[in-house]
Amino acid sequence: MRDPYTVLGVPKSVSEKDLKAAYRKLAKAHHPDQNQDDPKAHAKFAEISSAYDFLSDKEKRASYDRGEIDADGNPRFAGFGRGGAGGRAGAGGYSANHGGFSAEDILKEFMSGFGGQPRGGGGRTGAGAGQGWDPFSGSSAGGFQGRAQSFGGEDINATATVTLEQAHQGGSVPLRMPSGKVLNVKLPDKVEDGQQIRLKGQGSPSPMGGPPGDAIVTVKFERHKQFRRDGPDLRVDVPITLYEAVLGGKVRVPTLDGSAELNLPASVNTTKALRLKGKGLHGAGDLYVTLKIVLPESSDPDLESLMRFWRDQKPYKVRDN
Repeated sequence: MRDPYTVLGVPKSVSEKDLKAAYRKLAKAHHPDQNQDDPKAHAKFAEISSAYDFLSDKEKRASYDRGEIDADGNPRFAGFGRGGAGGRAGAGGYSANHGGFSAEDILKEFMSGFGGQPRGGGGRTGAGAGQGWDPFSGSSAGGFQGRAQSFGGEDINATATVTLEQAHQGGSVPLRMPSGKVLNVKLPDKVEDGQQIRLKGQGSPSPMGGPPGDAIVTVKFERHKQFRRDGPDLRVDVPITLYEAVLGGKVRVPTLDGSAELNLPASVNTTKALRLKGKGLHGAGDLYVTLKIVLPESSDPDLESLMRFWRDQKPYKVRDN
C-alpha cells in the first residue's frame, strides 16, 4: 500500500477527528455505488479504506511514524522482510496467508462483489462466510458494510409556522417538507416560539445504504391579528362605547380558549389594562385587556351638546398643561 497519509491527503500531524472526516469525504466520493462507470472505483475505495483502517489503529500508526513498519504492516528491521523464509512475518506483520486467507481468496471475494459466496462456487467457508465479509480489512459484518451503513443521510431543516391557538391547544399540525412530502408534526406540550423538534428518519436518504437523516423542525409562532405576546402573557385591545365606559357593564373579550365575559366598573379608567388571570398562553400567563373608547361614526347633536355642557360647567384635567 502507498503511504496512508498520502492516500487520505492528510499530514502526519492530523487529529483523529480530522482523519475520520477526511476518510468519510473520500469514501463518499469514491464509493463504488457512486461511480459505477469507473472500473477503478473498487480499487480506489479499497485503498482509502485500508489507509484509514491502518491509521485509525493507534499502535500501527505510532509504529509506522517511528519507521518500525511499512504501510503494509511489515517490520522494517532486518530478518523480517516481506515474504521472508517460509513466508513468515514478524510481530505486527502480515504473511501471504495472514488471517487464513490467501491472496487468491481475497481476489475472489473482491470479484464477487464485497462478500457472500464467490463466483464459481469456491472460496471461503465457515464463520463469517456470506455475511458481508470485507475483503479489504479481513473482517466480517463490521468492515465495508459497517462503514457504509455508518454514512447516514443528512439532516434537513424545516420551519413549522403555527398560530397561537395551535400552540396553546397542542395537537398536530401539517408540515410540507422540502421534498414535497406532508407530515403531521406533533407539537410538544407548552411549545415555545423557536423550539426545535427532531423527526427521526424524515431527513435525506443515505446515498450509501445507511439510515436516512432526521428532520429538524423549528416552531415559529405566526403573528396574531388580535393578541400581542409579552412572554407568557397576552395583550389585546377591546373597543367599548362611551356609555359603557361611563356606566360600566359586561363586555365579551377574546381569549385563546374562546370568548370570556369581562365586568367593567362604572367610570372605568381606560389608561390601565384590566387583567384576566390565567388566560395567557398555555394558561401560564394572564390576559391584559386594554379598553379603547370608540365614538359614533356620525356626529350626534345631543352628544355634542352634552360635551359642551361638561366642558363649560364640569371641566376636569387629564394633562398637566
